Amino acid sequence: MNWVVETLNETVYKELEALEPSLKAKFLRIAEMLEQLGPDKVREPHVKPLEKKLWEIRMKGQSGIARAIYITVKERRIVVLHAFVKKTQKTPRSAIELALKRLEELKKWQH
Repeated sequence: MNWVVETLNETVYKELEALEPSLKAKFLRIAEMLEQLGPDKVREPHVKPLEKKLWEIRMKGQSGIARAIYITVKERRIVVLHAFVKKTQKTPRSAIELALKRLEELKKWQH
């Protein structure tokens, strides 16, 4: 059975939609790999662990670099919590904090 990559909500969907086309295409390619192979089989340079069960999809396109922070949940689901264009070497703390805040929302819905 395959995995499913989904966005947490409309806000995250719009964050992904706002990405420049080459970044969006890279996201879709990596998401497809995650769905077909499973998150345990996809590694760097495509994905990388962050903290507290958070992972990032690493996208590089014509206009720069973007990241999509996600978590794996029950029923073979991967939920994207935040997507953004990266402007610094490290993933910004604010992006991780926002993903963690959205993760709390996800936990509320699952109970």
